[in-house]
Amino acid sequence: MRRMLITGVSGVGKSTVVAALRARGYAAVDTDFGGYCSPAADLEPPKPTAEPGWVWHEARIRRLLDEAEGEALFVSGCVPNQGRFYADFDRVVLLSAAPEVVRRRLLGRTGNDYGKTPEQLERALRDQAEVEPLLRAGATLEIDTDAPLEAVTARLLRHALD
Repeated sequence: MRRMLITGVSGVGKSTVVAALRARGYAAVDTDFGGYCSPAADLEPPKPTAEPGWVWHEARIRRLLDEAEGEALFVSGCVPNQGRFYADFDRVVLLSAAPEVVRRRLLGRTGNDYGKTPEQLERALRDQAEVEPLLRAGATLEIDTDAPLEAVTARLLRHALD
């Protein structure tokens, strides 16, 4: 089984790519949902949806990775403790987009309110400038998600499954 981490800052399209992978029949998990994140790595998640600054609940992520079946598992997220799991992934794919694209997406997205207030939007763009270079250093591939979704998904799959 291949295990792939899809990472990137808020607004680059992680959730959209996960939905596209699921539509193709792949096992794909967006760790912002489903109780995979918590205020602390060993604290039971108080709710199923992640908050900014939360980390992966390490036992739940370990279980997800250990119990996965099938050809591939795609896991998306961007949390401070994800580096502890890099050795468990065959590939780490960074999704990126220009700041103006991230701004537009955050302000226009539905299903996730993060980035809509001026303070959150400022924080998200600051995170992009500060965190994205760190993510880039650990990635096996970077994909600019300003490309059409079909092209992004196809490139990700080629990298993940080759």
